[in-house]
Amino acid sequence: MTRKQGHEPNEAKVTVSKLMIDRSSDFKFHAAYLAYSQAWDKTTLQETKTKLNELISSLSKEEMDYESFYEKMSQYIEDGSGSKHYAYARDIIETQRKRDWRKREERAARNARHRGRR
Repeated sequence: MTRKQGHEPNEAKVTVSKLMIDRSSDFKFHAAYLAYSQAWDKTTLQETKTKLNELISSLSKEEMDYESFYEKMSQYIEDGSGSKHYAYARDIIETQRKRDWRKREERAARNARHRGRR
């Protein structure tokens, strides 16, 4: 038997559908389902979608705990930074003592008075 050129096997044409097993009353499962849903929406590969379906279905059947679910999901979840941890943006806050602020304000007021007389 020979395959004709241009024809793909029937297995590749099968599309995987998204599982709708969200339990909004269970917070932990709902958060896991949202992670699954985001990963599902971002990928176009059918084999990846199949693996995601297996992960969420085994979690819903309680065959897997949440820690192992997120460990396996981490390869499908992209945060764009390349890091596994979230990096908080830190703003620099400059502080000064009240005494220093008063001295600076008094000096500025004194200089403003003297500049006006010239």
